[in-house]
Amino acid sequence: MFRRPAPAALAAPARALAALLTVLFACGAGAGCSIKKMAVRSMGDALAGSGTTFSSDDDPELIRAAAPFSLKLMESVLAEVPDHQNLLFAASSGFTQYAYAFVQQDADELEQRDLAAAKLLRARAAKLYRRARDYGLRALAVTHPGFEAALRAKPKEAVLPAVKEDVRLLYWTAISWGALIALSKDQPSTVAEIPQMEAMLDRAFELDESFDSGAIHAFFITYEMSRQGKTGDPALRSRKHFERAVELSGGRLAGPFVSLAEAVCVQKQDVKEFDSLLARALAIDPDANPANRLVNLVMQRRARWLQTRREDLFLLDPGT
Repeated sequence: MFRRPAPAALAAPARALAALLTVLFACGAGAGCSIKKMAVRSMGDALAGSGTTFSSDDDPELIRAAAPFSLKLMESVLAEVPDHQNLLFAASSGFTQYAYAFVQQDADELEQRDLAAAKLLRARAAKLYRRARDYGLRALAVTHPGFEAALRAKPKEAVLPAVKEDVRLLYWTAISWGALIALSKDQPSTVAEIPQMEAMLDRAFELDESFDSGAIHAFFITYEMSRQGKTGDPALRSRKHFERAVELSGGRLAGPFVSLAEAVCVQKQDVKEFDSLLARALAIDPDANPANRLVNLVMQRRARWLQTRREDLFLLDPGT
């Protein structure tokens, strides 16, 4: 799930603040509210259009500490320009990735040692995913007024007007929504929102199945194993998405290998393939793909954690 681009994580607050000061000095303080609005929008553009500083970083813990400031700065700007679509997108994708990489993963690793603390972290992750989903829905409503109401009423019909330019918003909104649902199995009203989430993902897939080096395929590797209403073997569907995700990413992303190992191999109790897939994920050199260095480091962390849980996940013969 932790994918590039990571606008919130990649945001450069210093650049955004510099843009704000530049506009203020250029226009003067006497121009009134229009100048303020222009300055805030300029700051929003700088935040939403940031470079690859964070995504290419080799220190996930540094990013863990830095990302919250960028995210809160985005929210401060959005309070002034609530219809800034690019910034809404950045907030949606950024909160999703932060929640997965630095909250939910922590919860998973902590669960065996402290179940109560893990539950608290998952509750926090769910709140962050909900925030991310809401920003995504707001972003889609900028170009598709009334989108959320239509989506909740008739999901499949509501997504039909979406075009290829909407794929990034459909994807990140659906990903955050799916993660929220997965952490809210004790809340029937949230689980009942699966049709809305699926409609957005399916429409994004129809419009651009190759989006972001196979990001949609990578998500479906896991999701097909629990998806209802589809015919055929879910493991086979997952494998087809895996093969396409690897093809589109050139085999340079660890995520697809980790997803297939966790979603399919564990259910099928295929420890040999599980070991092989995690080894392939860990064999990827993060430095060989700088634009995805951070995402590979995050997913390799999960691969190592899964290796430590090998005896818990599989019924192994003595000595295996």
